Amino acid sequence: MPQMIAKNKRILFIITQSEMGGAQRFLYNFLSNIQDHHEIMVATGSDGGNELAEKLKTINIAVMTLKFLKREISPVNDIRACFEIKNLIEDFQPNDLFLLSSKAGFIGSLVSRFKIQNSKFKILYRIGGWSFNDPGPSWKKNLWKRLERLSAGWKDIIIVNNRHDLDQAEKLKIKPREKLILIHNGVDTYKMGFLSKEEARMKLFEKISRYSGNLPAGRQEFFQAKTIVGTIANFYPAKGLEVLIEVAEHFKHNGVVFLIIGDGPERPRIEAMIKERDLEHSVFLLGQMPDAKKYLPAFDMFVLPSLKEGFPWVLIEAMAARLPVIATSVGAVPEILENGRNGFIVEPNRPEQIAAKIKEIASSERLGQELSIQAHQTVLFNFSEDKMVRETEALL
Repeated sequence: MPQMIAKNKRILFIITQSEMGGAQRFLYNFLSNIQDHHEIMVATGSDGGNELAEKLKTINIAVMTLKFLKREISPVNDIRACFEIKNLIEDFQPNDLFLLSSKAGFIGSLVSRFKIQNSKFKILYRIGGWSFNDPGPSWKKNLWKRLERLSAGWKDIIIVNNRHDLDQAEKLKIKPREKLILIHNGVDTYKMGFLSKEEARMKLFEKISRYSGNLPAGRQEFFQAKTIVGTIANFYPAKGLEVLIEVAEHFKHNGVVFLIIGDGPERPRIEAMIKERDLEHSVFLLGQMPDAKKYLPAFDMFVLPSLKEGFPWVLIEAMAARLPVIATSVGAVPEILENGRNGFIVEPNRPEQIAAKIKEIASSERLGQELSIQAHQTVLFNFSEDKMVRETEALL
């Protein structure tokens, strides 16, 4: 008979959205490594599609959808989400409640503090980037500061993934009952599943052909491009994709093509910018692509134009793919990159700085090779998945 493996703990994970953003990547990677040790259930909000849920099902993780847990603040939905979460906690009876992202963090800890009688489970909260750093009105930023400070005392442990967010939490007195801890994201460079450069480019070329059937010139420009600059992002204001469109204007009809993998609510505005600037033949929006990181080798270089980040997974994935990278100095980027050695750091919202670094890399094959080698080595030695999983699991 096969030997039965004893499960150490019952852990309930609650995450606000099911799209594959940073929090979702952490959750999938983490659970892939600990699922044999614990009894696990995941609950996701109803926003953002279903990609996370589908991926978790492939590793036999039970997933349910919380109908009223949504990203945007809505008093009616938020109250209903409280009752959904209360019922779920009482049914599952976890040893640990692990909350991911701002909305799930606030509502989950609120319910646990005021609605669950004699609760004895530990509450962990992992934040991949404080919501009060997102672009938006001042009232909303201040509201999230107050909510994070108020709810911190309802949580046992808060995990941040970059020094900037740790420093902000300490300055704002966001203080949990037990401890505030920094654990960097990490990847396993041997399990990335990258396609070869040729196969990745062909797959993306096929995608462009379907997307721009009435733009044969654009397809030809992609296939004959001297340089392919790419990024992967959900289309939110914090990702700075409009800056990348402004960068593309510096290279109009100059043999440089820009590819953006991803989708989201900002897409219509980005499409309008591309059309207004007559960039349809050199900037292509490829939409969501499952396991998007495997296409990274199609790029000659990677750009992260974000206005706000926590610890950007896609940056270390691009570095693991041995790409020269250019990233804005937000979140953990200064902790990951040493400017000029394993990539370039530029100021946020400065398209001319990004354009200058693209030209510098494109003009020197030797520079590109050196940056890519050092980038890969940085991920291999400093940001391993094993370290991330080991340090996080020790908190349970």
